[in-house]
Amino acid sequence: MIGVGKMKQYTNVLDKPLSKGKQEVSLSAFAFLFSELVQYNQTQVDNIAELERRLEDAGYAVGARVLELLCHRDKVADSLEKGTEHEDEYMISEKELLVNRFISVPKDMGTFNCGAFVAGIVRGVLDSAGFPAVVTAHFVPMEGQQRPRTTILIKFTEEVLRREARLG
Repeated sequence: MIGVGKMKQYTNVLDKPLSKGKQEVSLSAFAFLFSELVQYNQTQVDNIAELERRLEDAGYAVGARVLELLCHRDKVADSLEKGTEHEDEYMISEKELLVNRFISVPKDMGTFNCGAFVAGIVRGVLDSAGFPAVVTAHFVPMEGQQRPRTTILIKFTEEVLRREARLG
């Protein structure tokens, strides 16, 4: 008789072990899904600021769960810098942010930045880790480059600054 191994039943997705298999999502599938997210939300708003806020909210929902599942990531950002003008600001810069790579922004939408979605992810991770912050995405022109880099600006709340000063 051939024995059949018992499969462990998980009641919660967070209880499941992380897959040991291929850890990638098709780039074209991601680009299509994200494009649909942007297009859907574009039909629900009246202005660019509201569209960026909705993308940030969607990113926040993702980011709040990322911290629960992952301890680190394989690719690091191009740079992480502490603000020189304000003690509570940090900046993550990326030359070509993935969510901006496959989106064509109409001229009438001006400076619309899909990086708002990534800002939401960062805010979700930070908030879930107990570091509430205002997180925004900005285009920053680069000398000699046609496309601007994206900077994710992190401005920690006063509560975080006081706690960190007290601890150390």
